[in-house]
Parts: sequence; C-alpha cells; structure tokens
Amino acid sequence: MRKKSVLAACLSVIIIAAFMAGCAATPSEQNFKDPEISLSHVEVPYYVGYYYLSNKVEVTKGKKGNYGAPMMMAFIFDITNPSDFPILMDGFKFSVMFEEFEVNTVSSPETMWIPAGKTNQVRVPAVFDTRQTLLTLLLPGAMKLKEKGMSPWAALEKWWTGAPDFSYPVGVSEGAAVFKAGDTVRVVPFEATFP
Repeated sequence: MRKKSVLAACLSVIIIAAFMAGCAATPSEQNFKDPEISLSHVEVPYYVGYYYLSNKVEVTKGKKGNYGAPMMMAFIFDITNPSDFPILMDGFKFSVMFEEFEVNTVSSPETMWIPAGKTNQVRVPAVFDTRQTLLTLLLPGAMKLKEKGMSPWAALEKWWTGAPDFSYPVGVSEGAAVFKAGDTVRVVPFEATFP
C-alpha cells in the first residue's frame, strides 16, 4: 500500500514537471519581444587634455607627424529582455556624435545571454584622437561646419576641453543590436543622447 502511494506521488511530480516544461515559452517570431536598449551613461576613463602636433614640430624622440590628443569614452547601455525566454545579444554597433557631428563608429564584439525579464549592461569603449576627428570634420563634416559657421579647430578644442564634464551633448545614432533566440533573429535600432 505504501509503495503504491509513493509511486503515485512520483508519477504526479513527473506529470506536473512535464506539464510545466510544456508551458515554458518557446522562442518564435510571434512571441519574441524587442529588447529595450537605453544609454545609462557615458564615462571618460582616459583623458590627457587637448593638443595637436603638426609634422612641422620638432620631436624629442620618434618621427615627425600629425598627431592628436587621444581620448577614450565608454558608453554604458542597459539592455532589458521583455520576452519570456533568454535571448542572445550577438552584435552591437553605433555611431558617436559630438553635438551634431558624427565623429566615430564603434562596435562591441561581446556576446551575452540576457535572461527572461532581466536587464544586463554592456560597456562599449570608443577611442578618439584629435587628428582622426579633424579629418572627419574636414571631409564628411565640411558642409555642416560651413552651414554652422564653425572652425574645425574651434570644434576640436571645445570637444576635448569639454569632455570631462560633458559640456556638450554626446549622441549615439544609427545604433543596431542583433538578438537571437531559437531560430528567430531580430535587429533592434536605437539612439540616445547624454547628458
């Protein structure tokens, strides 16, 4: 008699477990909800001030050249998974804007699983220097500089001296993140401004 009740209890547990497993969400195009991507904040973890050296300047060591002050920014994003199943982030890319000027395009090679209903953070570093940014302003940004009546040198100095306290808006544009779950692949666009 006791064996029958233990067997019945075990069978009940197995049936309930099988039922619960059947109720778990299976990823599909219909139940895949786009993750929410928001820019938490931007940091400046490496900064040496503002300078630009042309190839006319005598150097103490090394070769003459056109060199600019480096700067690193880190973009920290919150990524929330509203779906009822874990999703894999497998691609993350965006352009960086100083005020209204595109100055860099960066991506993260990081992949990560985001549990159902949870939020993960991804940190994407971006490296700049005044030489590379100057070339961006002189080539693709030349028309916009002219429209605004701005000098590229004035823009560089403003951005490099104002970076530590974010005295100008830093934007994220043309962002695209790739998410996967099961056979479903979704590209989610995003943009943001800080502060």
